[in-house]
Amino acid sequence: MSTKAMLIEIIKGLVDDPGSVEVEEAEDRNGIVYEVSVAEDDLGKVIGKDGKIANALRAIAKSVTGEDDNRRVHVEIRS
Repeated sequence: MSTKAMLIEIIKGLVDDPGSVEVEEAEDRNGIVYEVSVAEDDLGKVIGKDGKIANALRAIAKSVTGEDDNRRVHVEIRS
Protein backbone atom coordinates (compact mmCIF):
# COMPACT_ATOMS: atom_id res chain seq x y z
CA MET A 1 0.00 0.00 0.00
CA SER A 2 1.36 3.42 -0.90
CA THR A 3 1.88 6.10 1.70
CA LYS A 4 -0.82 8.23 0.08
CA ALA A 5 -3.39 5.40 0.18
CA MET A 6 -2.45 4.59 3.77
CA LEU A 7 -2.90 8.22 4.86
CA ILE A 8 -6.30 8.36 3.14
CA GLU A 9 -7.53 5.22 4.92
CA ILE A 10 -6.31 6.36 8.34
CA ILE A 11 -7.78 9.84 7.99
CA LYS A 12 -11.13 8.55 6.70
CA GLY A 13 -11.39 6.58 9.94
CA LEU A 14 -10.92 9.74 11.99
CA VAL A 15 -13.39 12.12 10.36
CA ASP A 16 -17.18 12.47 10.15
CA ASP A 17 -17.12 13.25 6.41
CA PRO A 18 -14.80 10.67 4.80
CA GLY A 19 -15.90 11.74 1.32
CA SER A 20 -14.13 15.05 1.74
CA VAL A 21 -10.73 13.51 2.46
CA GLU A 22 -8.15 14.20 -0.23
CA VAL A 23 -4.40 13.66 -0.19
CA GLU A 24 -2.19 15.16 -2.86
CA GLU A 25 1.38 13.95 -3.25
CA ALA A 26 4.00 16.32 -4.61
CA GLU A 27 7.76 16.39 -4.76
CA ASP A 28 9.92 19.40 -4.12
CA ARG A 29 13.65 19.83 -3.75
CA ASN A 30 13.42 18.95 -0.05
CA GLY A 31 11.51 15.68 -0.47
CA ILE A 32 7.90 14.57 -0.66
CA VAL A 33 4.94 16.65 0.50
CA TYR A 34 1.55 15.14 1.30
CA GLU A 35 -1.17 17.81 1.34
CA VAL A 36 -4.15 16.55 3.31
CA SER A 37 -7.54 18.23 2.81
CA VAL A 38 -10.55 17.54 5.01
CA ALA A 39 -13.87 19.24 5.71
CA GLU A 40 -13.51 22.30 7.92
CA ASP A 41 -15.54 20.63 10.70
CA ASP A 42 -13.13 17.68 10.71
CA LEU A 43 -9.92 19.70 10.86
CA GLY A 44 -9.65 19.45 14.65
CA LYS A 45 -10.10 15.68 14.55
CA VAL A 46 -7.17 15.28 12.18
CA ILE A 47 -4.92 17.68 14.07
CA GLY A 48 -5.87 16.43 17.53
CA LYS A 49 -5.21 17.93 20.93
CA ASP A 50 -1.82 19.65 20.93
CA GLY A 51 -1.25 18.30 17.40
CA LYS A 52 -0.78 14.72 18.60
CA ILE A 53 -2.74 13.08 15.78
CA ALA A 54 -1.08 15.26 13.13
CA ASN A 55 2.33 14.35 14.54
CA ALA A 56 1.42 10.66 14.51
CA LEU A 57 0.36 10.93 10.85
CA ARG A 58 3.67 12.59 10.06
CA ALA A 59 5.61 9.88 11.89
CA ILE A 60 3.77 7.14 10.00
CA ALA A 61 4.34 8.82 6.63
CA LYS A 62 8.01 9.38 7.40
CA SER A 63 8.58 5.81 8.51
CA VAL A 64 6.94 4.34 5.41
CA THR A 65 8.25 6.74 2.77
CA GLY A 66 11.51 7.90 4.29
CA GLU A 67 12.88 4.39 4.72
CA ASP A 68 12.33 3.59 1.06
CA ASP A 69 14.38 6.34 -0.50
CA ASN A 70 16.02 8.48 2.20
CA ARG A 71 14.00 11.62 1.33
CA ARG A 72 12.37 14.05 3.70
CA VAL A 73 8.61 13.71 4.13
CA HIS A 74 6.22 16.54 5.03
CA VAL A 75 2.50 16.22 5.82
CA GLU A 76 0.49 19.43 5.60
CA ILE A 77 -3.09 19.49 6.84
CA ARG A 78 -5.64 22.01 5.57
CA SER A 79 -9.38 22.38 5.24
